[in-house]
Amino acid sequence: MPLKRPKPHPRKPRADAQRNRERILEIARDAFTRSGANVSLDEVARRARIGPGTLYRHFPTRDSLLEAVYRTEVEKLAAAEGKFAGSMPPVEALRAWMLLFVDYIAAKHLIAPALNNIVGGPSKLFETTAAQIKGAIEALVKRAVKSGDIRPDLDPLDLLRALVGVSNVASGPDWVQSAKRLVDILILGSRPNA
Repeated sequence: MPLKRPKPHPRKPRADAQRNRERILEIARDAFTRSGANVSLDEVARRARIGPGTLYRHFPTRDSLLEAVYRTEVEKLAAAEGKFAGSMPPVEALRAWMLLFVDYIAAKHLIAPALNNIVGGPSKLFETTAAQIKGAIEALVKRAVKSGDIRPDLDPLDLLRALVGVSNVASGPDWVQSAKRLVDILILGSRPNA
């Protein structure tokens, strides 16, 4: 009877490979935000100061890079909830997170058309990321309600809908500033009646 070899444990990526991956994602996010999803992958590699082969080893297609950028941004947004909640008063944490959400919308706005074209559709991707965003805003609102800073009848998703709505009717380059002003209006309108 032949001896069975134990399956090797998956190796963690080397530190330099992990740094390369993170740098690629950062450069790609900035490039997609500035120039749209059709930015040259060779340009992303050049800006990241790596060879094209290194980029393609991490992200074999444009779609895989777009998806990774999107997932990374959502993960940062979701993680910011804990950071803000741990270091700010409840209503200020909610405000800071909503401002960050506006920046997220701006970046997603530019890459969303490309994400919609990913083979197999982005529905699974959006389902997962929507749950992360929903969980973050619900936790922040719950904390602000508990502190008495926000009305208990507030639906956390209404705050997101208002911000997304502003982005959907964006008719000029200043919609981001308008959305950020709206954050303060929404917070003020969410306060308990005196």
